[in-house]
Amino acid sequence: MIASAQILTAAQMRAAEAALIAGGETVESLMERAGRGAADYVFRMAAGRAVTVLCGPGNNGGDGYVIARVLAERGVPVQVVAPLDPRTGAAQAARARYCGAVVECARGAVLVDCLFGTGLARPLDPALLALLAALAAAHDLRIAVDLPSGVDSDCGALRNAGLPDFQLTIALGAWKRAHWLLPAGAQMGARRLAAPAADAHKYTRGLLAIVAGAMPGAALLAARAAQHGGAGYVKLLAEQCALAPADLVVETGRLDTSLADPRLAAVLVGPGLGRDALAQERLQAALAHGVPLVLDADALMLLQPAMLAGRKAPLVATPHGGELAALASSFGISARDRCALVQALADAMQGTVIAKGPDTLIATPGEPLLILPPATSWLATAGTGDVLAGLVASRLAGGSDPAIAAQEACLLHAEAARLAGPAFSASDLIGCIPAAYGACL
Repeated sequence: MIASAQILTAAQMRAAEAALIAGGETVESLMERAGRGAADYVFRMAAGRAVTVLCGPGNNGGDGYVIARVLAERGVPVQVVAPLDPRTGAAQAARARYCGAVVECARGAVLVDCLFGTGLARPLDPALLALLAALAAAHDLRIAVDLPSGVDSDCGALRNAGLPDFQLTIALGAWKRAHWLLPAGAQMGARRLAAPAADAHKYTRGLLAIVAGAMPGAALLAARAAQHGGAGYVKLLAEQCALAPADLVVETGRLDTSLADPRLAAVLVGPGLGRDALAQERLQAALAHGVPLVLDADALMLLQPAMLAGRKAPLVATPHGGELAALASSFGISARDRCALVQALADAMQGTVIAKGPDTLIATPGEPLLILPPATSWLATAGTGDVLAGLVASRLAGGSDPAIAAQEACLLHAEAARLAGPAFSASDLIGCIPAAYGACL
């Protein structure tokens, strides 16, 4: 995706455009500039191959007519599909300046979706959805302009089932929230997962250590999830040898020695840790090493602000509602609502916070708050939080920065839950992670 650094709601984008117009621009001049800029990217991607531009009735469609005209001027074979006549003055003017063919349907190498953009406030009607799907299937490369049609700009929801995905989205003027929120982000060339590099080995994919405690079963769930989440090597650091799969290494030596391994890429502490003096010691040991760290479950209940003093390494916390309230109390945070609370906590911890629940939030200092679409309510069962913690730590060990690791893990977690169907256990959820990963490649 291509855009500026700003992230705007649909209303903020309209206000920004209004301010430009008040300063002397016109809708037509803004459309010409946006369309020409988008055409530059389409031109490079098309590399002389035939392009189909799908134009809607609004200003997003007007952008499409500009793109088609500019491509034709550069000698690119281009056709326009326009199921609806332009309804805005600017779109009508753009259509009048395009002198090429307008057809009912087309097949080519590149599809440019300019059917609807930021202003869409309803699902696509069945005929338009069918046309979009047919055109997507008839083109090898799909490019969305501003947003893929059928996406809610502000919350990242998909207004229709069966919307096609895109290899590239050209964001106009500024990022929209949907460019970063799931599930829309996964539809538009954003945050796809990748297979390991051809020359990868277990350490380049990331060595992850999971600190076990009084209840090793929770740490074992996290470790099994992490093995499927991208990390190349997962170790369970336990007080005593735990019953574990043959492909999971269990270390029972001194915790400080294990955590001092220079090959470690990330550490997870919290699932099944306990809350006694020994748990405190194990948490302090994990915090003392300058390795990217995920804090979950009991670690969040034990955490005090002083424990983070001087810490510079990346940090991710994954609280559920009760743990979030405990952290707010420990850090002395009082906020007007949950969104403000999560953001304030991320700022105080100087780390990424994943506030789990039916409306999962991800906050990172200096970044916009992310509100994830609801996942299946069947996730409300014991152990699924341990699975998520393992996935976050696995993505962190694999090299993703904390905010991206959080989003990737939530994406995998939600997709695995969808594939698991109803009434699954945490182990069932883990079994669906490989297929979820495959769906996100």
